[in-house]
Formats: sequence, C-alpha cells, structure tokens
Amino acid sequence: MAPHEVRRPFKRPAISDQQKRRELSLLRQAQNRRDAQHHARCLASTVVSLQAPNPEPIFEPEIADEPIVESESQSIPRDIDVRQASKLKGYEARRWFARQLMLPEWMIDVPDRLSHDWYVLARPTGKRCFVVSSDGTTVSRLRNGSVLHHFPSALPNGARTKDISGSAQSYCILDCIFHELDQTYYVIDMVCWRGYSLYDCTAEFRFFWLNSKLAEAGACDPPSPYHRYRFSVVPIYNCDQNGLYTAYTGAAPYVKDGLLFYNRHAHYQTGNTPLTLVWKDENCSQYVIDTDSKGQVPSQQQVVLELQDDGNLTTSDDPPVVFGSLDGDFIQK
Repeated sequence: MAPHEVRRPFKRPAISDQQKRRELSLLRQAQNRRDAQHHARCLASTVVSLQAPNPEPIFEPEIADEPIVESESQSIPRDIDVRQASKLKGYEARRWFARQLMLPEWMIDVPDRLSHDWYVLARPTGKRCFVVSSDGTTVSRLRNGSVLHHFPSALPNGARTKDISGSAQSYCILDCIFHELDQTYYVIDMVCWRGYSLYDCTAEFRFFWLNSKLAEAGACDPPSPYHRYRFSVVPIYNCDQNGLYTAYTGAAPYVKDGLLFYNRHAHYQTGNTPLTLVWKDENCSQYVIDTDSKGQVPSQQQVVLELQDDGNLTTSDDPPVVFGSLDGDFIQK
C-alpha cells in the first residue's frame, strides 16, 4: 500500500512583505500614469475650448490644499531638469544628484513569476554613478552626488566637436558602474536619451533602447581625443533557468559583484524600490563578507544592529532586515 501523502494543513507564512510592496509599487505606477494621461486630456480639451469662438465656461471643483506626502519611491523633481541641476554648485548639486539613483533592495524572498516578469544581470564591481552629457561635456557623479570624472564623450551633446551630432538642447542620463580595472563605464540603465525622458517607461523598453541607441552613438567605441572613456552595455538575461545560470556562473569581461534583478514592468524610481533586487554570495561577489585594510578576512564578522521600540534588532537597510528580538526583562537589565 502506497504511503499516505502528507500535506501541510496551512499555507506557509510569507518570509517578508517584499512581495506585497512590489505589488503596491506596480499599482502606484499604473495610477501615476493614469493621472498623467488624465491631466494631458484635460489640458488638450482646455486648449481646444479656448480656441473656440464662444467657449463655454468650465467649472472645476475646488480642491483644498493638502500637505504633500513623499512616497517611498520619490520621482525626479519635474520643476528641475538635469541641465539645470548640472549648473548647481557645491552642496546643492551633491544633494540633488544623491537622491536620483534607483537603489535595489536585498532579495529576501523569491518574487512571484520570477521567470516571466524579471531580468537578471551580473553586476560589475565598481563605483555606481550617474553619467550626464549636456552642453558639450560629460560629468559622472557618485551615489553621494560628488563628481567622479569630467570628460568628453560620444554621448549626445557630450563633447565640443562637430563629429558629435545632436542639438544644443539634447542631453543624456545613464545609470552606470565605473570599472577601475579597464577604465570602462558599464551601463546598467538608461534614464534619458537626447532629451527624451525614460523615467515613466518600463525596464523592458529602457533596456531595448539601451542596447540599440548606445552603439549607434559610438559610445562603445575605443577611447579617442573626443571620447575619453569607453562605455559598455551589461548583458541582460531573462530570469529563467538558463539566464540565471549564465549570469551566476558565466564568464564576464569584468569582475562580478553579485546579481541585479529588474522587474520588466518597473519604471525608474528614485530611492529604494522592491522592483529592483540584489543578491550576493561567495560564488558571485568578492564583497559578500567584510575584509580588513589588507584585504584579509577577519576571524569574526561584525554587524551593527539597531534596537527598535518593539524589541526587534534590525539593520539600517531600507526596508530593515530583522535579525531577532530581545525580551523586556533582558532590555531592562
């Protein structure tokens, strides 16, 4: 007689709320797009009505002023574009650029529909930065907003030469990682191209443009007097079994520092977002554990935890990772 199949009497509780926050982020994106489309329709209808010989009055309900609440994924300020921000100086410039990168969360659980809705890429080791080409020059800025390099490039309006096409008003923003060993900017995302904003475009569309536009501009060519650093596109794979295996174990022209996962429907959101995830272990990253100043692994690893009001011990990540909890008696002692 075959043994009776043992099934769990209840569904296993979720490891974290990361999946729920992913779904909320996608819903928020859809709502923002509907609001933008509604605003455009209202603006178009208002222009048409004003052009009519006898326009009828338009009555709109009065809306009380409400305080603006910033969401966990703040969008780029629409009243300041990157060309204006590039002219900011000192602290103000660093402060503005430090808030513009989209930052991944640690992968705590496996997302739903991983093989259908996600991309994966092997993250290069190096300095994460924004690369902005505008007004005939190119500037790269680190995560803290400080300038990394100031150089000419083949990006749109990135150098003062007749060989580089593009109007004086065009500009470009790339999300890159600068790899020190080969002096190459590895591009992991495209935010703006020739003045066309890609913030509200899906990752699927952004990656398509990234692979087609960057080579056309000549940015992937070897360095030259008008193109100091080479740019290269990081290979992006579908998050199926073959793609994961290639990104995790396959050879790369750079030193790997973990895996990055992108939801193909995600817009470019500034700040931390659950629609972009990072994974690191000893097989795909040199920096999965701490080392000393000589590069040696110490006998003990250290972690700084914060004691919350409810007794939980958490990291400073956003969202925080809970390591455990302390009871009230121990806290009093």
